[in-house]
Amino acid sequence: MDRINLQNMAFYGYHGNLPSENELGQRFFVDISMALDVSVAGQSDQLEDSINYVDIYERTKAIVEGKPHRLIERVGTLIVESIWGHYEGLQGLSVTVRKPEAPIPGVLDYVEVVITRGQL
Repeated sequence: MDRINLQNMAFYGYHGNLPSENELGQRFFVDISMALDVSVAGQSDQLEDSINYVDIYERTKAIVEGKPHRLIERVGTLIVESIWGHYEGLQGLSVTVRKPEAPIPGVLDYVEVVITRGQL
């Protein structure tokens, strides 16, 4: 199966359980992997035969930089809901939301949630 990936998209949002996270905000990183057959687009060279990844980016940005939510699980679910079922030929979808500045009293690179639909 072919894929279109958008990797390490960076946004500034106000998601979290702590009041300070909602007031100060922080960086969030999102990866999206979409499984589909790109053979028609590969032959036609026409955007309408593929998935417009600018649209995917804009949908994701609107969610991450939009209304605050307590959990990145919710943010990831909203991103999935904005993509899954809206694009013809999409057979699999994976959305990863990373929170590198999670308020955890310890050392770690990030916390992430991965939500998958269909077959990748």
